Amino acid sequence: MTYVLGSADMRAGDAQACATMGADALMKAAGIQIAAFVRARYPEGGRIVALAGPGNNGGDAFAALAELDPRYERVVYAAASPQASPARIAAQERARDAGVATQPFPQTPDDAHAAVDGAALAIDALFGTGARLPIDASYAAALDVLDARERPVLAIDIPSGIDADTGAVAERAVRASFTIALAAAKPGLLIEAGRERVGELYVADIGIAPSILASHEHAYAALDDRAFLALLPKRSACGDKRAAGAPLVIAGSEQFPGAAALASRAAGRAGAGYVTLATAAAAAPAVRNHLLETVVVGISADDGPKQVVEDLLDMAKRSSAIAIGPGLALNQRAGEIVCGIIEQATLPIVADASALFHLAKHLDIARGKRIVITPHEGEFARLSGLGTIASGQRVARLREFVDRTGITTLLKGRDTLIYDGTTMHVNVTGTNALATAGSGDVLTGIIASLLSQGLSPLDAARCGAYWHGLAGQVCKRLRAVGTLAGDLPEALADALPSEREPNGLTRLF
Repeated sequence: MTYVLGSADMRAGDAQACATMGADALMKAAGIQIAAFVRARYPEGGRIVALAGPGNNGGDAFAALAELDPRYERVVYAAASPQASPARIAAQERARDAGVATQPFPQTPDDAHAAVDGAALAIDALFGTGARLPIDASYAAALDVLDARERPVLAIDIPSGIDADTGAVAERAVRASFTIALAAAKPGLLIEAGRERVGELYVADIGIAPSILASHEHAYAALDDRAFLALLPKRSACGDKRAAGAPLVIAGSEQFPGAAALASRAAGRAGAGYVTLATAAAAAPAVRNHLLETVVVGISADDGPKQVVEDLLDMAKRSSAIAIGPGLALNQRAGEIVCGIIEQATLPIVADASALFHLAKHLDIARGKRIVITPHEGEFARLSGLGTIASGQRVARLREFVDRTGITTLLKGRDTLIYDGTTMHVNVTGTNALATAGSGDVLTGIIASLLSQGLSPLDAARCGAYWHGLAGQVCKRLRAVGTLAGDLPEALADALPSEREPNGLTRLF
């Protein structure tokens, strides 16, 4: 699994590892992993330039360039380091012996541009996780020139100018093409606005024992491919169709039949063996034309809400999870049905879209339930009662809401967050292709399917978000423009990652 550690916990973990392995061994291991990445990306060689700060982040650059052979023109522009650690000094000596050139650190914009001129790759090794923002003005020229919009930039551990714990971005900060986090991902790499400057994110195994990483507080967590596959339910060799997952999807209206179809299709494609859709009778004929394998039950507009709730609860006796909300009406009758189901059902529930509109004034009925809600920011503003989320406040606002209500919540966004009151889970998959109508309905169906197969609300949410994001990535590769929500369920199988053993680098996004 991929560990996510804040800066203080990472420093403590480093100290523990240094006590057993030695700081020099850790820095050398970091250099080996970084150099392997450079060789894989630039096998023909080229000019590799590192801008190295005064600390061990700069030492990692020396360690990396020392591992590259002479087909690479290797230059480190190094800031003065009067209190260099023994590990950094050893890395500098290895680099010197390997033919790496060392030059004075650039102080002016002209000098900084001259330093990286013609570079195949520029390496940001200024500060790492130990930076205090804002960074001293003497590094302004170096920060400005490390911009992926002008040339490829590799950041070691974290792009300089990003707060490792919060993702806050200083006025001057590096924009990387690639970032290699050492030993563990840092929260600031996963959370906006820092995430926008990370580029492709990798985590490098530098030899710190998993027991050390696991021993520290984990306020954040993120799935990687292996952890996702381990979490994904496996069908029994002898189970029947209902045992494979039997979600009841309560969705759709005459105006929005597509939401019901998308959620139901996604539930089936995510592995459920028997999907039942309860939808408005006026929508049922259209939906049946798109769902040959789903049992579609029409809800008469003439039935009162209490009768509808009774009928739905009876259907739920033959189901193993409930999805409620996509495409439902916003009138009082629909609200009574939504609240009646959430209050009385004993099955695990995923609630989205219209269900969130109705739930907003009755959050108390969800407390203590096996439920996950999946709002986007606009829906969350209404649910929380605290209005629009200010920039940089997603984590704090989500924590406050869940701690107050006890409702496991998936807050959609570029950095989708899932929180149940313990650990903040950050989803690392996805693409802007998911910004299309109906995409959230597909996510609801996936989560309902995973709930019906036995996952907890938290695990179904984080596993569903990860898979949904992978499907979006597959769709974008197949169709650069014009991905539709209906493409996503059909991509779920192809989106499953292989179970390859990691080679020391784990890609998160």
